[in-house]
Amino acid sequence: MNSSVFRLTLPILFGYLPLGMAFGVLFTTQLDYAWWAAPLMGVVIYAGAGQILAVSLLAAKAGLLEVFIAMFVLNARHLFYGLSLLGQFRGAGWRKLYLIFGLTDETYSLLTSRSRSQDTLHELDVDFRITAFNQVYWVIGCTLGALLGRNVAFDSTGIEFALVALFIVLTIEQFKALGDAFPVWAGAAAAGVAMILLPPAHQLIGAIAIVTAVLLLQYRNLRARSGAEGSNHV
Repeated sequence: MNSSVFRLTLPILFGYLPLGMAFGVLFTTQLDYAWWAAPLMGVVIYAGAGQILAVSLLAAKAGLLEVFIAMFVLNARHLFYGLSLLGQFRGAGWRKLYLIFGLTDETYSLLTSRSRSQDTLHELDVDFRITAFNQVYWVIGCTLGALLGRNVAFDSTGIEFALVALFIVLTIEQFKALGDAFPVWAGAAAAGVAMILLPPAHQLIGAIAIVTAVLLLQYRNLRARSGAEGSNHV
């Protein structure tokens, strides 16, 4: 079974190893912590882009409140991942909490897109192994990057762009999925307003608050408009 799970997760292996290494190098070159704290974050937090964001914010002397809010907003979608798979995870027993904890974007995509048999217990075991394999890949990448950054002298200038590149890709993918450019422009405008009106230490929280308020207003207007159109057709 492990060999079939490995084949299923092979594409994720090729993505997680280099990104995890980028995080590990960033962690050890940007922060004054022990190298083993990088793989520990991969075990305890396991947030991918959130971990890289945390390093960037901590290196920029951001407060813990800002780091917490930024990581919560970035990873809030994982709450909905877990809720949407509660039915699929029914009967998993002690493994259920880990299956929910390990739902990254890539793991969620794999669990929801692979073919499944009628043997529920077998499929839950496969889900558990897929989730564990993917986290192991990430932790290995974090460990290799941390050791590389700690023991090999090289110029790591610019490697933090891995986070920028990752968010550019995520933004493009979200735009393709939504087909609506408004959230993108709203986010850019909120960032600009925050940079103009707020001091650097509070710009991130300010931008998040502004764009959240704007998107909530848009959502309310869209619901009101759809409700009015529905009543007109009655």
